Amino acid sequence: MTTLQSVPALGTHPAAGSLPSRAETQEQLSKATYDLLVIGGGILGISTAWHAAQSGLRVALVDAGDFAGATSSASSKLLHGGLRYLQTGAVKLVAENHFERRAVSRQVAPHLANPLTFYLPVYKGGPHGAAKLGAGVFAYSALSAFGDGVGHVISGNKAQRDVPELRTEGLKAVAVYGDDQMNDSRMALMTVRAAVEAGATVLNHAEVTGLRFTKGRVTGAELKDRMDGTEFGVTARLVLNATGPWVDHLRRMENPDAAPSIRLSKGAHLVLKRTSPWKAALATPIDKYRITFALPWEDMLLLGTTDEVYEGDPADVAVNEKDTAQILDEAAFSIRDQQLSRDLITYSFAGLRVLPGGPGDTSKAKRETVVTEGRAGMLSVAGGKWTTFRHIGRTVMNKLAALPGQPLADDMEPISRLPKKLPLPGIANPNAVAHRLLVDGGTPGPRMAADTARHLATHYGSLSFDIARLANDDPALGERIHPDAPEIWAQVVYARDHEWAETADDVLRRRTTLTIRGLATDEIREKVDKLLIDKN
Repeated sequence: MTTLQSVPALGTHPAAGSLPSRAETQEQLSKATYDLLVIGGGILGISTAWHAAQSGLRVALVDAGDFAGATSSASSKLLHGGLRYLQTGAVKLVAENHFERRAVSRQVAPHLANPLTFYLPVYKGGPHGAAKLGAGVFAYSALSAFGDGVGHVISGNKAQRDVPELRTEGLKAVAVYGDDQMNDSRMALMTVRAAVEAGATVLNHAEVTGLRFTKGRVTGAELKDRMDGTEFGVTARLVLNATGPWVDHLRRMENPDAAPSIRLSKGAHLVLKRTSPWKAALATPIDKYRITFALPWEDMLLLGTTDEVYEGDPADVAVNEKDTAQILDEAAFSIRDQQLSRDLITYSFAGLRVLPGGPGDTSKAKRETVVTEGRAGMLSVAGGKWTTFRHIGRTVMNKLAALPGQPLADDMEPISRLPKKLPLPGIANPNAVAHRLLVDGGTPGPRMAADTARHLATHYGSLSFDIARLANDDPALGERIHPDAPEIWAQVVYARDHEWAETADDVLRRRTTLTIRGLATDEIREKVDKLLIDKN
């Protein structure tokens, strides 16, 4: 493994075309007057900023933590139509989800999403029969215009060839359907980049300490940079609260008497080493409404999720022993014991779903987006799901255009006139990119490893060539960060100079996969910290 001593000065100078410094961004934010200030750098806020900047508005986006640092990087990593929604008769919703899913995975970000076959096992005594599930997956595939094939039923023996760890005792049949998978952190970062390319100004690790008011209306925010302690403010004609689980906290800054508008549901996941290759995912019914997933993801196995009411501080959400036991117990319905050993767990994470306020079981609640206006004019947006992130951005923009008095309508291009499927940066065929990296990526240096080429192609698309050039210019940057992961040191420098990485967690948890693989050692963290400091 590359040691701290062997590459003491690699990547110490920012690459050409690097991002502005934090001080420069702070100055820009404090001196300009923006049309829209988006508070919250999860995917809802990011998507809104992207669409608002496309429409011609002057947009600022800030977040107290990292972009996608909370809920948006704690998902099940799926772009999906929502098979379980057919249970409630939400046919139109499933069709809309499929449209968005296919748009993202085919036209908007084919370099960041990949098709995934799902096996839905039918066991004796289970909550659903083979005929019902067979009809369900056929209808599900029909709602996507059979773009992923025709949902059908196969034998357990055939399914086990693709999922060797599938439990076959009591297995009657397996229903088959298709959806898509992604790395949510990477998708969010590319959308931030798209927003900036469209003209938005962004800053992470910048906490809102108060709101600005003019004649009783919210007209901006006071901020504190968590990295250097600098305090500054942003002035905007309109402020959008897109803080996810913290949405009511910010609403109370606007109005101390604001009643709760949301409830939170905790979803936990486990990441495990795989004991054998998986060519398909498992979606196992637990009861009439819930499904537990086992997903081959980033060369690992992702298990989850839970769904229970959460009433604590959103900052304290974490996986506990009860979550771990539940996930492993539910996975055991369809997965053999040897794959579920606790010794195979490399990482666990939990996120909070933001649901509309009200009674009822959180597992049955609709994942809908709600936009509300506070008494001082601040808009708040909450809820929704990853698959429809572009639709959510358009929904918020339509709300902005229709506000009483239409304060922004004259300055923005109608959302109907914006490109329907504008691609994210780096769009390319990942297979072609990986081939090019293998053929050209090591010139004049050593040949790039096949797993590294594939990893770069499916996480950066054509931007992979910028990383390859860094490695060519400095051979030390072409070395693996850890021998058991495909990432190379050039990705750390790239994250620092082009992807707003400020902390080791920014790099290791969200811009690479070292943390989820259980490989973010103290030595690696120390090295990453040094690289991040060297920029300044």
